[in-house]
Amino acid sequence: MRPTGALHLGHYHGALKNWVRLQQDYDCFYFVADWHALTTHYEDPEIIERNVYDMVIDWIAAGLDPEKATIFIQSRLPEHAELFTLLAMGTPLGWLERVPTYKDQIEKLKDRDLATYGFLGYPLLQAADILIYKAAFVPVGEDQASHVELTREVARRFNHLYGRGSRFDAQVAAALAKLGKDDTRYYEKQRKAYGQDGSAEALAKGEAIVRKAAVVLSAEEIEMLLGHLKGSGRIVLPEPQALHTEVTKLPGLDGAKMSKSYGNAIAMREEPAEVERKVRRMPTDPARVRREDPGNPEKCPVWQFHQVYSDAATKEWVWKGCTTAGIGCLECKQPVIDAILREQQPWRERAEAYLANPKQVHWIVEMGTERARTVARQTMKDVREAMGLAY
Repeated sequence: MRPTGALHLGHYHGALKNWVRLQQDYDCFYFVADWHALTTHYEDPEIIERNVYDMVIDWIAAGLDPEKATIFIQSRLPEHAELFTLLAMGTPLGWLERVPTYKDQIEKLKDRDLATYGFLGYPLLQAADILIYKAAFVPVGEDQASHVELTREVARRFNHLYGRGSRFDAQVAAALAKLGKDDTRYYEKQRKAYGQDGSAEALAKGEAIVRKAAVVLSAEEIEMLLGHLKGSGRIVLPEPQALHTEVTKLPGLDGAKMSKSYGNAIAMREEPAEVERKVRRMPTDPARVRREDPGNPEKCPVWQFHQVYSDAATKEWVWKGCTTAGIGCLECKQPVIDAILREQQPWRERAEAYLANPKQVHWIVEMGTERARTVARQTMKDVREAMGLAY
């Protein structure tokens, strides 16, 4: 997550809530993407510095557990930059120019000069961030799916270019000999079908025959044959999958995307009085000019908050009351105010301890950074060896 401003309820429901859930089932790496923030805010570095640790406090307040997840700062690990540089040597320029968010962001952020190498290359830096931990899954929304697909293409190209040592053909032949003649012929048939037609069925059958031979093949031989099946060499950098879990989208107070820069956000640790003031001032269905005018909840931004925060009974009460003018807009808003304050209460309590002791936050980040460094260094060792840079 980029440290470009205070985290708000949109961040929590759009990502953080999901992160908290994922840490129960996966070995998760969550980092402050301060280099990524510089791709659009390179002229305002003081904003980034000010927000780094404050954002980590929001994460922990929301429920991220430093004992379960690895929490660190991107720029503390120069290995990310090294992998980004090495991947850049073989990544076609056209791949970066066609990323959908590239032109979209240039169009939306016309007040900033984004004609920079850093901004063009940020999807590749993102790929390095993922591949350096050999991630199996990347939790993303639909709008970020293209970035994961680019990462997969980058990994595939790297494995094709550098996954073949001078003895690769001999090693493949030796591994296939362990399969036996019939299974080897079957494997080669599926490899040819996948190479010609990109058949997913052929790929699955080929992978199955390799995995069936796990009793006679080493882990390295299995990895090599799986790579050879796809037309690449040894899998140095595994291709990650996009993990599309359920994400709740919470709009801003005006119904548009919630953003601090739009002035329509509620911060995760907003003061209760300010939360109440902001929600009470939310626009409602323009058709309800007077109290006795019936309204349409679907045309009211407050209804979208009810979709996130209210139970079925409350939503039924709101719908009936609004469409019949049985309740006023301030009455409709009160359950939302109450629900937000209930949600924020434990966040404020958990954050208080860290705000009073900033060194504890620094220590958590320090420990997470060292854990991440151990994994990143091993990956870079593998990458340098594959590229012939281990001299």
